[in-house]
Amino acid sequence: MIPQSPNKFDVLLLLSVSAILAIGFIMVASASVPLAERMHVAMFHFAWHQAVYIFAGIVAAFAVTYIPIKYLQRYSNAFLFISALLLIVLLIPGVTRPINGSMRWLFIGPISVQPSELAKLGLISYISGYIVRRNYQLTHSLQGFLIPMVVLGTIAFLLMLEPDFGAVVVIACTILGMLFLGGARVKHFFILLPLILCVLGFVAVSSSYRLQRITSFRDPWADQFDTGYQLVQSLIAFGRGSWFGSGLGGSIQKLLYLPESHSDFIFAVLAEELGLLGVFCVLALYGILAFRAMEIGRKAKLAGFEYSGNLAYGIGLLITLQTLVNISVNIGLLPTKGLTLPLMSAGGSSMIVACIAIGLLFRIDYETRINSK
Repeated sequence: MIPQSPNKFDVLLLLSVSAILAIGFIMVASASVPLAERMHVAMFHFAWHQAVYIFAGIVAAFAVTYIPIKYLQRYSNAFLFISALLLIVLLIPGVTRPINGSMRWLFIGPISVQPSELAKLGLISYISGYIVRRNYQLTHSLQGFLIPMVVLGTIAFLLMLEPDFGAVVVIACTILGMLFLGGARVKHFFILLPLILCVLGFVAVSSSYRLQRITSFRDPWADQFDTGYQLVQSLIAFGRGSWFGSGLGGSIQKLLYLPESHSDFIFAVLAEELGLLGVFCVLALYGILAFRAMEIGRKAKLAGFEYSGNLAYGIGLLITLQTLVNISVNIGLLPTKGLTLPLMSAGGSSMIVACIAIGLLFRIDYETRINSK
């Protein structure tokens, strides 16, 4: 059970996550009003949905803090298997329907579930356990390094069939980072890195729409009304924001100029309304979150909780990398991908899974504290 006294949990982590959730809700409420009007629904339709998702995420996170990490470690293989099974179900004809050309959602009545979000957490949990179980093989043989690569490749293949290239990049970088922190030899990375880059490069250019995204982000203004449209509108939002922004609710780009303004490109609306000052504040909050996650992992490993430490590292890497990719897409450093900004963008599955991940961090921190005395 998580105690209530302030010195029994990470206050900085709690404050940073709470601030990100609050800012995210305000920005979703602001950015989604024009879309709600266009769809002829209530003005704060999407805001209320986001409030429900945040509440559900907080409840899920709170519940997770009461579950000992040893149970997650024990059933990590089963967790990954269920995640992979859900990804396979998505590929069965007639089970789901495409949205924006992708088969990423399972619909259970009015509820939609995105299995790729569960797969990220499931894979992190599995790799955390693998590093503990097969540490000697991982650190001394190529075979020990190849086994998690095969598992990662299988999940990545299923994600590409949706397709979800952005999720593949983020989870691949996260797992490679976990293996590096887990003691995998650098030479093994150099052996496989060219192959991984070749595969990702082939996948990127094998589809015409992915190739268009790659070429358009290099010079979006060359075709600003077609392939470069979304990035151009995002850059305009950043330009209008200047130092202090146009004020909350003052965004022009959210008036149906910028697609996905309340989800994938919410950071652009934030930059337009809150300016560079607001951008720096949000980046600082994510920086605190990342630092505390890695620090929790470090302390757990020092206390002898290897699985918990690996899991905290994985969660920290996942949230940080997805944040960096989303922001990089918004400012034109990376091609457009369908990745949400963790704990901020509109969306149920991503919000709830991110909150569960934060709940796991609090549980790891708690177990480390009470067992280190």
